[in-house]
Amino acid sequence: MIVTVTPNPSLDRTLDVPDLVVGGVNRAAGRHVEPSGKGVNVTRALAINGVESVAVLPSGGPEGEQVLRLLEAESVRYVAVPIREPVRVNITVATVSGVATKINEPGPTLTDSEVAALIDAVLRTSRHGDWVVASGSLPPGVAADFYADLGSRLRAEGRRFALDTSGEALRHGLAGRPEILKPNLEELAEVAHRPLRTLGDVVAAAEDVQQTTGGAVLVSLGAAGAVLVDGEPPLHAQARVGEIRSAVGAGDNALAGFLAAIDAGRDRTAALREAVAWGSAAVRAPGSLAPPVTDVDRQAVRLQPRLDLDRVVSDPRHAGTPFRPDTSAQED
Repeated sequence: MIVTVTPNPSLDRTLDVPDLVVGGVNRAAGRHVEPSGKGVNVTRALAINGVESVAVLPSGGPEGEQVLRLLEAESVRYVAVPIREPVRVNITVATVSGVATKINEPGPTLTDSEVAALIDAVLRTSRHGDWVVASGSLPPGVAADFYADLGSRLRAEGRRFALDTSGEALRHGLAGRPEILKPNLEELAEVAHRPLRTLGDVVAAAEDVQQTTGGAVLVSLGAAGAVLVDGEPPLHAQARVGEIRSAVGAGDNALAGFLAAIDAGRDRTAALREAVAWGSAAVRAPGSLAPPVTDVDRQAVRLQPRLDLDRVVSDPRHAGTPFRPDTSAQED
């Protein structure tokens, strides 16, 4: 079982436009409404690929009810924790070239009792030896050390802890010693407190984090694929894809693929390949839900035989920001 917890889920509305004109009138050619939030996306990716998973999430207001109905329509298992305020609504404007502009609400303010109920639901839903994936931003009312405390409690009770978040929640969350940490390039640069322009910079920063947590660090690099640092020689893999429909949720799919492989007992190389295959499959689909991963996706993944530590992986104008070319392996 892989259990996910998303303290700040969302109802995501994606508008498809030919091109985004800032300050002008944009007419949508299509729209998609989906249940979302990083942990929710992980469970959705696992479910569509036949891997058992349960999403634990707070739910309030008509927006929360709609999120649950949409999960039911996808046959996604969930445990909902009632809250007083409505779940947030996020807006994504996606162009035909694959560039997505997101506007995310801060989310509902959770009371202390609602936070406690969320933690209790995670512990009730998971079992000894299960993976618990804690993902996404923290809503108002939740302390920045929430993931650190949750991770410590999960580990003490025999669960395995994976973390994918950003900002203060990420910096504090390292103290929870996640067995898998999944930052993207920008998040890793923020933790490292320095620009990360080359693959060597990324590996060095991930090794620093790995020494703190003791677990694996899976770094998604956009067009440059992903890097795995786990105390053994680092690994780098990437894939080329054709048409990009949406990069939203690709990092969540990559984490789902990595966990699915690890939970099935596959080795680190196979797990990294699976992560990149799931991430690259995600960018071919609109919105945040990827299609089932196929052998074609897996065959497109290339494990780099030698790490080119001098390879530039971020925009030189904004070190720590991934390049965004027309073809991409994955993107958060």
